[in-house]
Amino acid sequence: MTEKKKEKAKKTGERSRRQIRWDKLDNTANLFPVIAGNDMTNVYRIAVTLKEEIQPEILQQALDIVLPKFDGFNVRLRRGVFWFYFEENGKPAPKVVEEANFPCRFIRANRNHSYMFRVTYYHKRINLEVFHVLTDGMGGLNFIRELTYQYLRLVHPQIKAEDNLSHMTSLNREDSFVKNFKRGRSSGFSKERAYLIRKEKLPQGEFGVIHGYMPVSGLKEVAHRYGTSINEYLVAVFAWSTYQDCLKGMPSKLPIRVAVPVNLRPYFNSVTTKNFFCMVSAEFHPTKDSYTFEEVVEIIKESLHKQITKEHLEDLFSYSVSNQQNIFLRAVPLPLKNIVMKLVYTKSALANTTTITNIGNIKVEEAYEPYIDSFHAFIAMSKGQSLKGTICSYGDNLVFTFSSIFADTGVQGTFFRKIAEDGVSVRVETNGVYYE
Repeated sequence: MTEKKKEKAKKTGERSRRQIRWDKLDNTANLFPVIAGNDMTNVYRIAVTLKEEIQPEILQQALDIVLPKFDGFNVRLRRGVFWFYFEENGKPAPKVVEEANFPCRFIRANRNHSYMFRVTYYHKRINLEVFHVLTDGMGGLNFIRELTYQYLRLVHPQIKAEDNLSHMTSLNREDSFVKNFKRGRSSGFSKERAYLIRKEKLPQGEFGVIHGYMPVSGLKEVAHRYGTSINEYLVAVFAWSTYQDCLKGMPSKLPIRVAVPVNLRPYFNSVTTKNFFCMVSAEFHPTKDSYTFEEVVEIIKESLHKQITKEHLEDLFSYSVSNQQNIFLRAVPLPLKNIVMKLVYTKSALANTTTITNIGNIKVEEAYEPYIDSFHAFIAMSKGQSLKGTICSYGDNLVFTFSSIFADTGVQGTFFRKIAEDGVSVRVETNGVYYE
């Protein structure tokens, strides 16, 4: 036996002598392994741009140091008889590489040391891409923030900060869905079909990204003028842009419906790093001959206000958790569960025109602020939704990112023109797909 094989056998023996850690998937995560594939990867990206070029060897060192501290990332996905589950991984961290492919590709665990995330870099930018089964945006943000801190401490030893996890970082792995659900709730999800954007698509495998950089202060002023929050305003601008570019301002038999993920942690006093969000839908159904933008804003605002209450959010996830907790359904073998989940997902996916998710205002420790320029995030495509939006901000800089596999950028152009017409300065940047 070679020395390498002896060392591997030794490590395997050590792991077998102590119990290998395993964990259940949260209620939302159970769906992702069932529907994920090359065309619907369920991968999202959070990226941080520094004020200096990335040193890949040091970024790898930082990942090697940080990964063992995050139980939620240091796992592999296993298929059980009744459910998928997580098992402690323990292999070396994935290899950090320079970005050379389109983003949000399907993560093939067997080519990635069995991990379900990847870290790449490009010039001054660090990219974290996460299979949604692991965690939602909060968990991803925790990880890339700590990875960035560790990297900067290695590159700049003069940084006066402790060499451990920030007080802002949670490692909690509670299933807050199960903890907070109420039995006997009816489904609050809309099952009716929505208007779906249909345009010529990019060549297979290509992925278009357009970032719009805007001052938070300017957006606040405009949103206040319309009597809305920034989030409501941006969702309304998307609905307006779809109405103008795709429907040409004409009535439609089907509503424009925007799925808006809501972070449930503030409503239920949770700090879990497992998935803990649910979807509400902002709906605008153009049934008359013409609408003003002001009318669309009011319709979107009212639609969201009615849904974003603790009671309604509780209804939304309680129905799903109740089904998962049903003793008879739990005994159904995984292959049969997968068939049912795919059918339910398809119906719910076609009930929305798009998804716009807001990561929120990202804060970092003061010691690292001088080295960090900006953050951005975006999400992969899903069934019926080939154009999506993601919002995040850092300081006074908000980035609205469109991810798309459409060759046409009419909706995006209308979106940013409307914001500029409202008096907000917009700087647009793309990943090059639309230059050709």
